[in-house]
Order: sequence, then structure tokens, then C-alpha cells
Amino acid sequence: MKINPSYLYILFLSLVAAIGGFLFGYDTAVISGTISQVSQQFELSVIAQGWYVGCALLGSIIGVSFAGGLSDKYGRKKVMLLSAVLFSISAIGCAIAGSYNELIIYRIIGGAGIGMVSIVSPMYISEVAPSAIRGSLVSLYQLAITIGFLGAFLMNFQLLRIAETQLFIDSPLLSQVFHKEAWRAMLGMEILPAFLFFIVLLFIPESPRWLVINNRITKAEHVFTKLYTSAVTGKQKVKEVLNLADQNTESNWGLLKNPLILKPVLLGMAIAILGQFMGVNAVLYYGPSIFEQSGLSGGDALYYQVMVGIVNVLTTILALFIIDRVGRKKLVYFGVSGMVLSLLLISFYFYGSEIYGLPSLFLLVLFLAYIFFTAISISAVIFVLLSEMYPNKVRGLAMSIAGFSLWVGTYLVGQLTPWFLKNLGPSGTFLFFALMCFPYLYIIWKKIPETAGKSLEEIENYWFGKGVNNK
Repeated sequence: MKINPSYLYILFLSLVAAIGGFLFGYDTAVISGTISQVSQQFELSVIAQGWYVGCALLGSIIGVSFAGGLSDKYGRKKVMLLSAVLFSISAIGCAIAGSYNELIIYRIIGGAGIGMVSIVSPMYISEVAPSAIRGSLVSLYQLAITIGFLGAFLMNFQLLRIAETQLFIDSPLLSQVFHKEAWRAMLGMEILPAFLFFIVLLFIPESPRWLVINNRITKAEHVFTKLYTSAVTGKQKVKEVLNLADQNTESNWGLLKNPLILKPVLLGMAIAILGQFMGVNAVLYYGPSIFEQSGLSGGDALYYQVMVGIVNVLTTILALFIIDRVGRKKLVYFGVSGMVLSLLLISFYFYGSEIYGLPSLFLLVLFLAYIFFTAISISAVIFVLLSEMYPNKVRGLAMSIAGFSLWVGTYLVGQLTPWFLKNLGPSGTFLFFALMCFPYLYIIWKKIPETAGKSLEEIENYWFGKGVNNK
């Protein structure tokens, strides 16, 4: 039977869900432009400043812990709508916060929104996308995150320029927000993409696979028919999902007791947490500090970090176009091998730069190479794999568990990287990151199937020993 997906409609649905990734990136990065202003206004200690920066991670862990169960019970769309509401509350609350404690509460609320979209948005995309282009469409989410990072940096830069002008100076309220306390505008501007996210979500359907699992067969057929422009194909897709659902009658938690289901869940946890210990977040979050340790001035360090961000976005775009053609596993083999080489050379640079007179430009080239290899492999692949490797009935819960592992790993790396840099030095730190690449490579090589071009039902059959090549 010939299948003719409605590619424009599917792309629209994927782009809507990917706005959650933009909010993820914006909410994470916008904090960088507000630290000094907030610290000065509320007279924060070093510990309080660190809590201001890191409290959103606590919210993310809370959000991701509940998102999977909520999405399995109430649907993917409703949880994305909830995340949009949380982002909006956070934006407005941060803009009007009257105290440091209020600001922390609203940052945690925004973090909960991040945790929710980090698993539900890519999961929704994977459940509406045809197998032939599923990787590229889910990669839109990762691309949106990187664009969100840049969007936050550009917004902060523009608002700082406005603060130096006479614009809004005649209005006491606007003068306070855009001049005296510009950090309020930086955090508050998130309301624009958050409101857009909420509105466009109202125009997309629920995930058809979720509808089938929850016995809403007529609605599921209608959605599948719109996705594939054929009522016959719509009915066939529903039958495929039902056939697997009928084989698994246990509850979600009961399914996890099944070793055949528990295996991919544990593997997802492993690659989620290991991916954080391969250095990417350390480079993105602490890049300027690391560059300064190489002898660069603060201004040059920030310029280098902007270069890192641009390469991250451009390489993610490249990954989006090739992930379905090349395959997930080959991208990981290529990219992680390049990461190991780059990390070892960065470690050598910090060890021998003074001995051999290596220029700082050499360090920039190595960092850009590392970001290229990371963005084209683990960063592009992680959300794709996690969104497609689990059985339909347990996908939300399993994604929640993997997402929890990812955010715990992110938190640990954020906390431990300064300690690593101080006690191991930059050379030892990057050597450690290089070593952590090898268990990740082994798991992808030996334990994870190649999922490119396979339907979610075919991937589910693999875990029950019924096909899908593991090359």
C-alpha cells in the first residue's frame, strides 16, 4: 500500500511542538544577562547568586518527573499547554517580582516548564512524524533550543542598548522595567514566545498514538487520515498501534517490571546521563571562564563564546538534514570519535600551551571542532532516540525517567565543573570528559538498534526480539 504523508501539515505540527524547544533555550540562556543586575539589586552573596542561576534546574527535575505520567494520562497536547502556562506565569512573575524569594519561585516555575517540554515536545513530534523523516523533524526541537539560546543573547543585548537610551523615560513604570531594572524586561520578554506557543497549540490535534492507546479510535483515525491523506492508511495505522497495545495489558509501572521493557528504559537513562558528562554543557555554560584561564581577556572570551554558539546552531541545521539519511548510530560513531580527539587535544593544549607556545587561536579552533562534533552527534541524536526507542504504552513514563536522568546529569555537571577546573585543572577536566565518551560509544554500538527509517511499532517489536537491524 502506497503511503502519501501530508508533509506540510506534519511540518506545521512539528514546528508548533518545537516552539517548546525555543522556550527551553531562551529560559535557560536569558539568565546570563541578568546575573550582575539581580545580584547588585538584591545584594546577593555568592551562594545566593548560584541559587538564582541554578534554581531553574530544580524546577526542571520536578517538571520532568511529572510530565511523563501526565502526558500518558491526559495527553501530549495538554501537557504542552500546561508548560506554556508555566512559562507565561514565570515570565510575568519574574518581571514583577518584589523580592529575591519571589524571583526564585517564579524561576522554579519556569524550570518546571522546561522539564515538561524537554520530553513531551520531541515525543509528540515522533508520534506524528513518518518514519522516513522522523529524525529530521525531531531534530527541529534541538535546533529550536539552540535558536532560543541565541534569541536570549540577542534580546539581552538589545534591551541593554535600550536601557542606555531615553526611550520610555517619561513613563515611571516603563522606565523602571527598561532602564533602572532592565533584568525585568529580559526575563519578562519570555511572555511573547510563551503566549505564541499556547495559542498555536490550540490548533493542533492530540497525538494519534496516544488516542489509540486511550481507546479514542475514531479521533485517532481522523488524525492519522489527516497525516497520511488517506482514510485507508488511517485505519491501517490504528490497527498497527492496536496490535501492539493488545499484547501489553499491564499498567505502565507494571510494564516496567518486564525485563524486555525495562532494558530500553535503563539504556535511555544511561545515554541521557552519560551525554552530560562528555563536556558539552560545561563548554556552553563555563566557556568564557575556561577561555579566560587560557589567558584571554574577558571581552575576547565572550567573543569566542559567541562563535561557539553560532557553530552550534549551524551544525544542528546540518544534522537536521542528514540524520535520517546517515542514521542515528553512524552520526554518533563519527561525532563522538571527533569529540574524543578534540577533547584530548584541548587537554593537551592546557597542559603544554606554555611549553610549546601554542596560540589562543588554536584553542578556539579546537573548541569549535568539539562543538561541531557534539552538535552533529549526541546533541542532535539524544532527543530523537529517547522519543522513538520506547513502546507506545510506556513512552511517556519512560521519557520522564530518561528526562529525569538527563536533568540530574545536567545539574551534577553544573555543580562539579568548577570543582573539576579547580582541582583537576582544565587539562585534567577535559581528559575526564574524553574518557566518558567511551562508555557512551559502547552502549550505542552494542545495545541500541538503528531506528532510522523504522516505524515506532517496528522499533517496539525489536525490544521483544522481532526485528529491526542493530547495525
